[in-house]
Amino acid sequence: MRIAIGADHAGFEYKDAVIQMLQQRKIDVTDFGTSNLLSTDYPIYAFRVAKAVQSKTVDYGILICGTGVGMSIAANKVRGIRAGVAQSDFAARAIKEHNDANVICLGSRTNSLEEVLSFIQIYLDTEFSGGERHSKRIHMISDYEEEQ
Repeated sequence: MRIAIGADHAGFEYKDAVIQMLQQRKIDVTDFGTSNLLSTDYPIYAFRVAKAVQSKTVDYGILICGTGVGMSIAANKVRGIRAGVAQSDFAARAIKEHNDANVICLGSRTNSLEEVLSFIQIYLDTEFSGGERHSKRIHMISDYEEEQ
């Protein structure tokens, strides 16, 4: 499995711990930044990670900012990306199981590092259900995206 990770200044302090956890799981990680605590613009990292997922250079993306919301908004502007915010165990499971999200977005100001690590593990260990109603909804989104 290959995963791209990106964080702005708010998510930077969680990024190394996430990378370490992924590497312990024998996952190949590509780090798209940021590399310090200086204030920066989250769309830069969201677009980098989303483009890597879109091009299939990686299988999934992980984005970390203050809430995960800004990153998800930016990542979802890239065609083919389904980015979801996880601020609970349920959300971490549902965005993969129901929405087949290919990018998980997390918040350093809304969740502890331990919670974020747990959400990522839940997300990675969850499969898309593939059920008819969930697949139908994903196709509706993809079809609309293609029309635009």
